[in-house]
Amino acid sequence: MLLEPLRNPIGFGLVDFVELGLAAVLVGAVVVWPRWVAPFFGRLSQRTLRCMIWLAAVPVLLRLGLLANHPIPSPDLYDEFGHLLVADTLRHFRLANPPHAFARFFETFFVLQSPTYSSIYPIGNGLVMALGSIVFDTPWAGVLLGCAALCALTFWMLKAWVGPGWALVGGVLAICLFGPLNQWTNNYWGGTLSAVAGCLVFGSLPRLRDHFRLRDGVTLGLGLGIHLLTRPYESVFMVIAVVAYFVPRLWRPGLLVAAGISSLALGVTLLQNKRVTGEWTTLPYALSQAQYGVPAALTFQPDPVPHRTLTPQQESDYRMQSGFQAGPETFGSFANRLIYRVRYYRFYLFAPMYLAVFGFVLHALRRRDFRWLWVLGTCVLFALGVNFFPAFQFHYLAGIVCLFLLITVKGLEAISRLKHGQLAARVLVALAFAQFSWAYVAHIADQGGYDLWTSINHTNPERRIQVNREIEKMPGKLLIFVRYWPAHPFQDEWVYNGADIDGQRVVWARDLGAAENQQLIAYYGNRTALLLEPDARPPSLEPWAPEPVAPPATPQPTVPAKKPLLELEQVR
Repeated sequence: MLLEPLRNPIGFGLVDFVELGLAAVLVGAVVVWPRWVAPFFGRLSQRTLRCMIWLAAVPVLLRLGLLANHPIPSPDLYDEFGHLLVADTLRHFRLANPPHAFARFFETFFVLQSPTYSSIYPIGNGLVMALGSIVFDTPWAGVLLGCAALCALTFWMLKAWVGPGWALVGGVLAICLFGPLNQWTNNYWGGTLSAVAGCLVFGSLPRLRDHFRLRDGVTLGLGLGIHLLTRPYESVFMVIAVVAYFVPRLWRPGLLVAAGISSLALGVTLLQNKRVTGEWTTLPYALSQAQYGVPAALTFQPDPVPHRTLTPQQESDYRMQSGFQAGPETFGSFANRLIYRVRYYRFYLFAPMYLAVFGFVLHALRRRDFRWLWVLGTCVLFALGVNFFPAFQFHYLAGIVCLFLLITVKGLEAISRLKHGQLAARVLVALAFAQFSWAYVAHIADQGGYDLWTSINHTNPERRIQVNREIEKMPGKLLIFVRYWPAHPFQDEWVYNGADIDGQRVVWARDLGAAENQQLIAYYGNRTALLLEPDARPPSLEPWAPEPVAPPATPQPTVPAKKPLLELEQVR
């Protein structure tokens, strides 16, 4: 490890590097910032389009720079496969797929088999990944495009609330927080598109409140529509926040334009409901719960090896990689859940910026300005709204991440107005940037374990990658039966297929026993049948063969029981 004293040229240990880094941060905040950084930011922030292009390109280039050690992410969670099925379905220019004749072999998490073969998720995230697949031949390209749009639109949104210089600071913080190292950029679960929708919505509100412009009504409607297509439940709180912002001026022309555009997204949602479930008002997610019960994600079993115990650090890493944030209070009272989840808001803020949040709250309460009180109220509304669901995922609050950034930069601005406040604000920003730089350099050195709050794929699903590499070496079309061992954790699912099951090279199916499997083998007459046992270490992938039938037990001759010795004595 390069961070060990005997493994680097200058003999520094971890503490030495941290101390040197903090010293450089302080020197930079005092000397470098006012002489070079501040003038550059000031000039760049005045050119909106150029600034947005720069903010969009930087996170993509930074993530591509890590491909040597952290390649394109491999999907591992059932939610990811569910969104990928949406993307593949859209690539076939349909909202649902016909049910398969052998659907019993393809039962899996968060996928309906009847009345159609479809994912339970809305089409928003899948639409972006479908675009990435069509243009760049990988759905991850769509994920990167969403990351670029988020960082660029954060600047655009903040410019409606604060000065351009502070808006650019917020854009840079967006790169550091939600850019190349964030889990939203490194899996297929979604998050960035909902955050993009939030930027469009909350960036349009002040512009529409001040004066009507058709384009602001369009962006507001577009943001509401995108959010509805990604997070239907949280969209209720988004609409409530928008209405509250315009009270008592609800009948502005821009709101009518926004309502008309967002209604198109509602129409798409209703059409998807009809295509997938057969009913206009039945969501695929609701039908899945009716057919299969409570989502399995509400329970957590951290390791698929029954006899292995994870250390607390390993369990934390696993939870961060999977995005699972259900703690001991998951099924507790509403208040307990709310208090327990405070720790996960760390995902949206750098540690130094907690001081900026404190500064914003004081500023809002002291000024009693409706806008800043509304921002706090919107964040509280979302926090309370998502708290009704037993589990918590970071993307549940993706729609208001731009408000978290707004709170941060407005708090920094408030701090900068105090005596010696400009230096304090510069130090806070420099510390946040140093924290990101430390994590990024650690990932370049393939030592990402030092940064526990990023979810880049340094712990990619090795078993799936290993199995996929073996499959790539095999010629022809394959049919892989998946057989689980008795102690298998049901969350570790392997049966996932695309929109056109019969047309794909590899078909994954559940092992239902020799008699049932023979029927599927006969259906796929031209495929090589294999058996995968993922619980083996390493996973076992062998040619499929019916298990030998055990011969019937040979009946043993009946031997008359011996009389007790006491009886024999009496007979004599």
